[in-house]
Amino acid sequence: MGRPGAVTFMGNPLTLVGEAVQVGQAAPPFTAHYFDGSLQTLSLEDLKGKPTLLSVVPSLDTGVCQTQTKKFNEELAALGDQVNAVTISLDLPFAQNRFCGDAEISNMKTVSDYQNREFGTNWGMLIDELKLLARGVFVLDKDGNVVHAEVVSEVTNEPDYGKAMEALKGQLG
Repeated sequence: MGRPGAVTFMGNPLTLVGEAVQVGQAAPPFTAHYFDGSLQTLSLEDLKGKPTLLSVVPSLDTGVCQTQTKKFNEELAALGDQVNAVTISLDLPFAQNRFCGDAEISNMKTVSDYQNREFGTNWGMLIDELKLLARGVFVLDKDGNVVHAEVVSEVTNEPDYGKAMEALKGQLG
């Protein structure tokens, strides 16, 4: 199932695979991978217990994706370990790890959906034509329910950082 024209890239309409995730629903399951000395897995179950920000980007090798990750990293510094913060892309875990080291990203974990694109498909974020993830931000409560969902309509634009952070902070105490 696809959603034709759900997003654009430089004005060209593209199709997102899967159903759109809506505020109020339980977050769809996923397993992604990260590099921490060896390949590790991260699943939705690992995130439960704390409010979670999921920042979705096409590739950390592009300027807008780097900006998005750096801005959220800065905003999240004040929240410490009260929240989970994850950037998800289809970049290889090794490249993500290198970017985070070079950019001094310390308040977010980067995970890769490269193996089976389960996140992209289950969350309706996989761009069929490009085989990359669309840009978006999701905030989950501590039980894994979606309290904020933004799919950026033009992939080259940045998300609404303020609304996402407001939703995340609204889940604290």
